[in-house]
Amino acid sequence: MGIRKEHSLTGRITLPIMEKAFKAVKRNRGAAGVDKVSVTMFEANLTENLAALMRELKTRSFRPKPLRRAHIQKSPGSKTSRPLGIPVVRDRVAQQVLKTLLSPIFEPLFHDDSYGFRPGRNCHKAIEQVLKLHNDDGLKYVLDADIESFFDTIPHKVIMTALAARVADGNILTLIERFLNAGVMEDGVYKPTNVGTPQGGVISPLLANIALNNLDWRLHEAGFRFVRYADDFVVVGRSVQHVQEALDLVSSVLETELSLQLSPEKTTITTYGKGYEFLGFFLSSRSRRMRDKSVEKFKDKVRDLTVRHHNLECRVIEKLNRVIRGTANFFATSFATNRWLFQKLDSWIRMRIRAMKFKRKSVNDNRRLRVWHFNRKLGLLTLEQFCLLANAREHARYITPL
Repeated sequence: MGIRKEHSLTGRITLPIMEKAFKAVKRNRGAAGVDKVSVTMFEANLTENLAALMRELKTRSFRPKPLRRAHIQKSPGSKTSRPLGIPVVRDRVAQQVLKTLLSPIFEPLFHDDSYGFRPGRNCHKAIEQVLKLHNDDGLKYVLDADIESFFDTIPHKVIMTALAARVADGNILTLIERFLNAGVMEDGVYKPTNVGTPQGGVISPLLANIALNNLDWRLHEAGFRFVRYADDFVVVGRSVQHVQEALDLVSSVLETELSLQLSPEKTTITTYGKGYEFLGFFLSSRSRRMRDKSVEKFKDKVRDLTVRHHNLECRVIEKLNRVIRGTANFFATSFATNRWLFQKLDSWIRMRIRAMKFKRKSVNDNRRLRVWHFNRKLGLLTLEQFCLLANAREHARYITPL
């Protein structure tokens, strides 16, 4: 019996779905695209804009605009950057509509060990699963894999073939293809996009999971245990030979079926004892903490806000608190052993603030601006307090009410 395909998805595009898609785009905020129309501007004539967009999506007249190219630095001091493609708001809504239609089709097909950009899953659950494989199942050897420029080099044919295997609505397939081929505007110059799915696009994470789903099931069928978050994944095993076999399989599937390859510099075979980096953390049998690059990114954000020749104002503390809260919400978890590191970073932040206030760096100023003053007078948050809160919540889970 053949694979059942989905027909007539275009007919499921309704005004309520359009409105729900816009709400999702609004929640995620984001900058304007090449047309410089913000979410607020689009919302000013929301009913008319959504009705016009729905008409274009249904009548095959929709044409996406080129993406606006933006770059974010990969790591502190790095000369390389990660390119982002920012769609216009109208196109983000359209992508969200397509995601709403396609997710229920492909979600049941995805492997349980795929955690990226899926309902009810996140980075923390991915890490908890890999720690379970290490600590409960005794799998100590690790293939730490990195696909070379995945989002920039995945062939469009691979994505469209995987989509067409389950979707028979030609209009929907054409819309996806048009998004992939929309091109980018960089420094006022249009550049075509013949490969890749842009980081920054609403639908790109779903397309990434669809493209890599076959790799997941090939690993599963060969008996390997793994955890994948988008293009970042690890395979664990009981011996070096076992994970070497996994490396051979992954390399073969990527090269022959997906026209991709692993990064030789970033793909390694190691052990849980020695440790490795995954999703911003450094994981080992001795500790689970922020990786060094994550620490430096955090420090760079703090440095930008605490320039010594600037004045110490309330808004500086407010901005620092946002950075601290964002970092702590991700890294202060029940499985992480960050407290000693957080204490050092909190002390370093106080030093930066003292130097900003007194226009110098001196241990003598510790007495002029004591630790309690930062919390009680300035209202500065600390990373450590988030760590203690996470541990308290975890402890409460194991207390049985009388």
